[in-house]
Amino acid sequence: MERRVVITGMGVISPIGNDVQTFWNNLINGVCGIDTITNISTDDLPVKIAGEVKDFDATKYGIDASTVRKNDRYALFALAAANQAMRQSGLEMDPERLGVYVGSGVGGIQTLVNETTKLNNEGAKWISPLFVPMMIANIASGNIAIAHNAQGVCLPVVSACATGTNSIGEAFHAIKYGYADAIIAGGAEAAVCPLAIGGFANSKALSRCEDPKKASLPFDKRRQGFVLAEGAGIVVLEEYEHAALRGAQIFAEICGYGNSCDAYHYTAPRPDGSAAARSIKLALQEANYQENDIVHINAHGTGTPLNDKSETLAIKLALGETAARRAAICSTKSMTGHLLGAAGGVEVIAAALALKEGIIPPTIGYSEPDPDCDLDYTPNKARKLNATLALSNSLGFGGHNACIALR
Repeated sequence: MERRVVITGMGVISPIGNDVQTFWNNLINGVCGIDTITNISTDDLPVKIAGEVKDFDATKYGIDASTVRKNDRYALFALAAANQAMRQSGLEMDPERLGVYVGSGVGGIQTLVNETTKLNNEGAKWISPLFVPMMIANIASGNIAIAHNAQGVCLPVVSACATGTNSIGEAFHAIKYGYADAIIAGGAEAAVCPLAIGGFANSKALSRCEDPKKASLPFDKRRQGFVLAEGAGIVVLEEYEHAALRGAQIFAEICGYGNSCDAYHYTAPRPDGSAAARSIKLALQEANYQENDIVHINAHGTGTPLNDKSETLAIKLALGETAARRAAICSTKSMTGHLLGAAGGVEVIAAALALKEGIIPPTIGYSEPDPDCDLDYTPNKARKLNATLALSNSLGFGGHNACIALR
């Protein structure tokens, strides 16, 4: 028997706010969280801007000082967002029916750098005994499970920039088909460090614009790459009857999920958008999409020349030309930057709030239309729209495509 799945809690750590209300207010007001990097020296770096999380104090989210010392920044972001989401949900249940699906595209990269430096400079005996548990990409899920006594299914997903969306989609199916009654799901990332910046910059993926307000330009003709960012987006997914019985607040229903692979190139998207379109079509089919649906799409929208062109084609292929032109699309990465494995979690939250509040966030910085990107991207200002269906797209290195549908 298939079951309905709803969102009953949300938590965010992001460049534009470290709680859901601040995050949402800044989104709809077009606030840009991208700025000059302050947490590390950029003297030798080719890119000096990012979407950094500001004023983060893990202890404000119920995380004790000992846990702070023993965890990488990405895992603290994940735990802080999960604690927010669980507090908002008010969920108490059989621990064997509660799961955690929280992934990271990169994991504890700063810990890896720190301990490699020790190895090279001081020798193996000085490597921290906490190196491995701080570095591995599944430890955020493990820590969240420990904090909330979640003894059920636990599946950290690693699919690059599609990680957060795949995590939520797989959690949705796990609940839908009875493997759990509730799952804490999403993604976390903290890769604003010299190694990641150098690697992404040398692969020609990052924007080289020196003006933070003009660096992340999704779908704009002037776009030249994405802006690296950090944070976490976590939701509590719950079986509908379980949520209704306890009188939980419901923010949106997850009603569809699509997952496909380009099988084309390790970094570049399939140019015709066909595989990404298939993930969108699968989500639409499961969501019982109708021609009269009013559709909002939180696009992957990275601001790279290849992504935005191929994603536009994918949307047209999935919806059809006429419906694609009616859809209200936005890229919240224009404000947050690209949170890599955390992007999907943050953007599903944005899509759920767009449905609930009847407001489509803008794509800021948009001024020069690109003939290859000719849809409605909600330029520069939020607008009211009572959408009936929202999609959140994520596309990752390796050809990973994921789409979540919400009502």
